[in-house]
Amino acid sequence: MWWPYNLVQVSLFRALHEKEERSKGGMTRNQFFLVAFACSFAYYVFPGYLFSMLTSLSWVCWLFPRNVLAQQLGSGLYGLGIGAIGLDWSTVSSYLGSPLASPWFATANVAAGFFLIMYVITPISYWNDFYNAKTFPIFSDELFNGAGQIYNISAIIDDNFRFDIDSYEKRGPLYMSTFFVVTYGVGFASLTATLSHVLLFHGSEIWQMSKSAFKDKKMDIHTRLMNRYEQVPQWWFVVILIANVAVTIFACEYYIDQLQLPWWGVLLACFIAFFFTLPIGIITATTNQTPGLNIITEYIMGYLYPGRPVANMCFKVYGYISMSQALAFLQDFKLGHYMKIPPRTMFMAQVVGTLIAAFVYISTAWWMMETIPNICNKELLSHDSPWTCPGDHVFYDASVIWGLVGPRRIFGDLGQYSAVNWFFLGGAVAPFLVWLAQRAFPNQSWIRLINMPVLIGATGQMPPATAVNYTTWIIVGFFSGFVVYRYKREWWKRHNYVLSGALDAGLAFMAVLLYLCVGLEEVNLKWWGNELDGCPLASCPSAKGVVVEGCPVFR
Repeated sequence: MWWPYNLVQVSLFRALHEKEERSKGGMTRNQFFLVAFACSFAYYVFPGYLFSMLTSLSWVCWLFPRNVLAQQLGSGLYGLGIGAIGLDWSTVSSYLGSPLASPWFATANVAAGFFLIMYVITPISYWNDFYNAKTFPIFSDELFNGAGQIYNISAIIDDNFRFDIDSYEKRGPLYMSTFFVVTYGVGFASLTATLSHVLLFHGSEIWQMSKSAFKDKKMDIHTRLMNRYEQVPQWWFVVILIANVAVTIFACEYYIDQLQLPWWGVLLACFIAFFFTLPIGIITATTNQTPGLNIITEYIMGYLYPGRPVANMCFKVYGYISMSQALAFLQDFKLGHYMKIPPRTMFMAQVVGTLIAAFVYISTAWWMMETIPNICNKELLSHDSPWTCPGDHVFYDASVIWGLVGPRRIFGDLGQYSAVNWFFLGGAVAPFLVWLAQRAFPNQSWIRLINMPVLIGATGQMPPATAVNYTTWIIVGFFSGFVVYRYKREWWKRHNYVLSGALDAGLAFMAVLLYLCVGLEEVNLKWWGNELDGCPLASCPSAKGVVVEGCPVFR
């Protein structure tokens, strides 16, 4: 199997290293990369600094500046994003990756899932006031009390950073926005859909490949060429695995008061990562979309070890990130296999790169926390600050939902969202319906392209991703697919992935330059073009009598 994103890396490698003849009247891929890189680099100064509203152009809000409903519908950052679009490559690729590297059928599945969840399930749930939905914003990653105010989390944590049940019962249950609840529901469904889909559509293939792994089989040209190199001994991997697990268990036991995670939690997280790597890897290899393990790891640990938010997050990281890094590791080796890079060279590059990255990440995080005042604190930062850390806020909210309060008091028999658990069953059944349809209509080849794990889990990055991230990603993905199949197909196929790499590189270099030149000195431009989104009422509740600062009160 092949990871589509490898095509970007291979095309970029070839563009920068291979000699290529100039096509008649055109450019080589190397020249094309440099032109696209320069354009991306120069353009990003506008959405990155001079005109940040290009990140999300929510024109519906401009037409109705005092209408809550219109801004809920039209806001690309805080609403459903109808008509919203971003003229910024970071808007396109920040969460879902490059749409140019996604197979068209996968893009279509993401688009179908996004429209179903965002424009059918969420509005129906909100305007039917399920779980008092109108009391809260339609799209938000915040946690609320019953009155529609931000929940005071610190009031339900004791001195040992554990759950204070008496304070929680006194203050009342915790609520989420409609879309946040729906996101968890489709997360449940996506996981079971992944297992069902892999068993139904790839089960026999997995079985045959498992049997052939123990037999001699005919090697393809790539394997024969790679066999000329000295292979990486299996015991190298085993030693690194055992050493890392041992160090992790030691750290958790030695710092048990801080990390809260017992030794058995580490082993259980490793087992979950091992179990799900194959089915999720198959989805990733065929669609370039990766279902996450974050929700199921949080759910399991929340039931087994409630009231300990740090333990829950550690378990989530060891389970989810282990699987994610395993797939990244396989992706790199697959790239090296096709590019004929010696296996031992690849192995050492990965080991050394991992060690360097660990120290760089820790040093950078430490430096940022020491030098940037109020980093990630949205209450103290200005609304246009780049340091609001949306991903970290979602991570924190998850620690409260699953680790502190626990799934039983939110999604279990003691919680108000227990019906959301039916999504598990829905996800397990959905691929079976596609499988039956394919068998009933074998001549309809398009039915097999319906990938329920991708379709159901389309909004798995929301939040922190917003509607405009998806609408723009889908538009670019469909445009790319249309160009490939309608105009100059061969030219676009040769330059598509080079363009993706050039856009990413140009944006990254300009972002670093802007931070070094104006970010460190806190030189900001204050004008209406730097007012993100322009939809201040999109986060307002619409229930009668709910009082929220800056929002109208409905009577």
